[in-house]
Amino acid sequence: MIGKAALLETISGKNRGLLTTDTERQAILAAIAQLEDRNPTPRPVEASDLLEGDWRLLYTTSRGILGIDQVPFLKLGQVYQCVRAAELKVYNIAEVYGLPLLEGIVSVAARFQPVSERRVNVKFERSIVGLQRFIGYQTPGRFIRQLESGEKLAAIDLNIENRNQQGWLDITYLDADLRIGRGNEGSVFVLTKG
Repeated sequence: MIGKAALLETISGKNRGLLTTDTERQAILAAIAQLEDRNPTPRPVEASDLLEGDWRLLYTTSRGILGIDQVPFLKLGQVYQCVRAAELKVYNIAEVYGLPLLEGIVSVAARFQPVSERRVNVKFERSIVGLQRFIGYQTPGRFIRQLESGEKLAAIDLNIENRNQQGWLDITYLDADLRIGRGNEGSVFVLTKG
């Protein structure tokens, strides 16, 4: 049996999954599955008080997220998933770095709809790509307030109307500061609150 502390130690230093070998990835996925079997919140979608907040990505197998690091001159910084449970909204925010003064963010805003005690359907609505200094980016929370206020941002800001831009996420483990999810593309996500 592997516990939460052991999982966190296993993924430590793996740069959200960018620095894993196939063998390490298999060991991490096995550790995640063991922890999921001991989920302390049997109905995570209904635990809005636990879901609410700004979650920082610790580990993922998502090619979409990890692929940002493959773009020339860009390095993946912190990645956040900010859940606003009362509004049924989620904001994915990836900080990117590269050339001096060209630090940026890649963000997607979505709505989610609970469909079971652990699954939510996700519909992506808005994509924002811009330079941090031009949009005044400081923290995920402040950025979300900027978006919600209707403030015009000096960024590429697109509405997503394509019906194919949707998916689902199973919340397979949830406690006060750790969340594990599995997405429709087979990706796993390990996040910490705070």
